[in-house]
Amino acid sequence: MTRLVSTSPDETTAAGRALAARLQPGTCIALEGELGAGKTHFVRGLVAGWGGRQEATSPTFSLLHEYATPRGPVFHLDLYRAKSAEEVWSAAQDELDSPHGMVVLEWADRFPGLLPADCIKVRLSHQSAGQRSIEIEP
Repeated sequence: MTRLVSTSPDETTAAGRALAARLQPGTCIALEGELGAGKTHFVRGLVAGWGGRQEATSPTFSLLHEYATPRGPVFHLDLYRAKSAEEVWSAAQDELDSPHGMVVLEWADRFPGLLPADCIKVRLSHQSAGQRSIEIEP
């Protein structure tokens, strides 16, 4: 497990960028953490790390955002408002099964049955005054 401490949104984005540099298409990233822990900033780094130019935003009200990058699409799902794993699966089956892109699931702990066994888990949590802990578990 890798543990990092972030003291700013830019550092959280940089942590995502550093992880993305090591990832291949077909990778799944499961993000966990309370509101405001930095999950979307981490996703911005993942997209930028694959060369994407579009700034990632939270897909809370639409379930899925797709970002084009030179290495393949980044499929960013937010499960916060999803009612069931079946709802997510029926809305995003093609994206969840894509071998050509990266799948990133915010609030992944809500529906662990959707995650492949080799999904990388990233936990973000608040620490003291403005610090965030980032734990990356392959």
